[in-house]
Amino acid sequence: MTTDTTTGGVPIVDPAAAARGTIYGTLASLFDEPDERLYEALRDGTLAADLDVLVERSDLDVPVPILVTRDDRDLLCARFNDVFTVGYPDPPIPLYESEHADGGQWNDVNLDLARAYDYFGVQIDETEREHHDHLVLELEFGAYLARVAAASDDDGARRARRDFLGRHLAAFVESIAEDMADEVETGIYEDVVSFAESFVAADLADLEESFDEEGDEP
Repeated sequence: MTTDTTTGGVPIVDPAAAARGTIYGTLASLFDEPDERLYEALRDGTLAADLDVLVERSDLDVPVPILVTRDDRDLLCARFNDVFTVGYPDPPIPLYESEHADGGQWNDVNLDLARAYDYFGVQIDETEREHHDHLVLELEFGAYLARVAAASDDDGARRARRDFLGRHLAAFVESIAEDMADEVETGIYEDVVSFAESFVAADLADLEESFDEEGDEP
C-alpha cells in the first residue's frame, strides 16, 4: 500500500495516536509470512519489548502477549501458511474480510474500502496484487489513519478512524479470533490474533468514548 503523505517532518500533536499507528503497522507485518528481519525480532524478543513500550504510549489498557518464538524460521513460516494461506478449497482462516462477512458480500466490502482508500489518497501497490479487503492492507490503512490523526487536531481524522474500525477492522479481527479457537499447533499466531482483536477493540472503544464525551453523534 502506498500513500501520498506521511507524518515525516510534521509535528505530532497526539502521541497516543502515533503509537497506535506504529502498532497497526507492526500487526500488518505479523499477518504476513515472516521475512528474516521479522523472524529475528520475534526470536530475540526485540518485537515484544517494542510492543510493550508502544502499548504504554498508546494510552490503551491492552494486555501484551510475549511474542517470542522458539521455532526456526521454516517452522514459523509453515505455521503461518498452514493457518492463513494453504488449504482446500480455502485456508482454515482466510485473511480477506469479505470471507468473514455473512453471505460473502465481496463487492460491497471491497467497494467500500476502495472508496475509503481513494478518499485519503491511498493506493494499493500494484506489485502486491491483493484485493482491498486483505487484512494486511486494512491494518496498513489503520496505521495510516492513526498517523494522520497524530499529526492533526482535526476531529475529521479521528472520525475517519472510528468509522473505519467500526465498519471494517474490528469485526474482521474478531471473526478471525473466533476461528482461531479451533486451530492447533499455531505457535505465536494464537497470541498475535488475540492481541490484534483486543487492541483494535480497545482503540475503537476509546474513540467512541471520546466522541460520546463530546456529545458527537455516531
